[in-house]
Amino acid sequence: MNYHVKDLNLADRGKLRIEWADAQMPVLRKIREEFSRTKPLQGVRISACLHVTTETANLMITLKEAGAELALTASNPLSTQDDVAAALVKHYGISVFAIKGEDEKTYYQHIEEALSISPQITMDDGADLVSTLHRKGGNLLQTVIGGTEETTTGVIRLRAMARDGVLSYPIIAVNDAYTKHLFDNRYGTGQSTIDGILRATNVLIAGSTFVVAGYGWCGRGVAMRARGAGAKVIVTEVDPLRALEANMDGFAVMPMKEAARIGDIFVTVTGDKHVLRSEHFEVMKDGAIVANAGHFNVEIDIPSLEKMSISRRKIRDFVEEYKLADGRRIFLLAQGRLVNLSAAEGHPAAVMDMSFANQALSVVYLKEHGTSLEKKVYRVPEDIDRRIARMKLDALGIKIDELTPDQKAYLESWKEGT
Repeated sequence: MNYHVKDLNLADRGKLRIEWADAQMPVLRKIREEFSRTKPLQGVRISACLHVTTETANLMITLKEAGAELALTASNPLSTQDDVAAALVKHYGISVFAIKGEDEKTYYQHIEEALSISPQITMDDGADLVSTLHRKGGNLLQTVIGGTEETTTGVIRLRAMARDGVLSYPIIAVNDAYTKHLFDNRYGTGQSTIDGILRATNVLIAGSTFVVAGYGWCGRGVAMRARGAGAKVIVTEVDPLRALEANMDGFAVMPMKEAARIGDIFVTVTGDKHVLRSEHFEVMKDGAIVANAGHFNVEIDIPSLEKMSISRRKIRDFVEEYKLADGRRIFLLAQGRLVNLSAAEGHPAAVMDMSFANQALSVVYLKEHGTSLEKKVYRVPEDIDRRIARMKLDALGIKIDELTPDQKAYLESWKEGT
């Protein structure tokens, strides 16, 4: 078995952490029990580019129980949990190519190693694996019947590929499932981003001015949790509908150029590039903390910050001080990469339970239907989404009402009115 991880001696610790996460993932565990009996992915080769965390480990174990042959690589150079990577290799026999802190060259070498199994299905988080596969082209593309994409940034890239007519196989946008973005993006990103900032800095959030760039589902979650911690929250947006919603949710809304002057902590979560740039750094107060919770570190224009700085030093793990010519200091967290996965452990397992249940069931759907789908990006089938919601409610011991036959007939009819 091929693999490249930091240290196999970390495996026992990683196994314990994987088991801890599994205890909080009842939906995925139930799917795994079913898969172990039915083997719906017997012999299917899957290349996965995901954050190598305890939750991802349980997804990989589930797919292996389904009969799949797997190769896993990291979707971010700083998000790998080295003990988890080691445990997947040593205790579960899964090929992993990921080391926390790997450089860009190694990162892409690992992606190519994950692709070397000639996958029939790809699983991606940010679309780096899919874009690499399309650049390589050739015979590798001929074997792929479909793929899944986990995050907003990746879905944006893949829809652009489909629009330009270069996407070579169908992709299911797991990110767009209601049981993913309503919960993972909002509650997962909200909690884990605050967790990452606190672990990196140990600053007091209460009383601070906290600026959230972007009010999509992830931005909503970050703003909600920052307010819950006592911060005065400002939202910046380019979408008038989202800006209006943020205002009605009780947040201050203004352009970033204005927010930059008064913010203490900044978090970008937009999926776009250079959301924080030189014009903003020029007016930030001394000691401003800058972090990113979007998939790529391009949300912060780090090259511009470097050019403006007269010195740069590491203050704490995941905290770099950039000193400007006038003496002001700007603190960048986790090299501008996902602060929740770089400086903390990412989303809680209980919310990733639904996201990875979507991944597992979508992969089976692609195996069964991929060859009949067009080369475009699809939402998760509604019956899968609803099935996962029902399973999560069952696991929580929550029961809900059902429509009576009379109510169903009323909703399907146009004849009965006032």
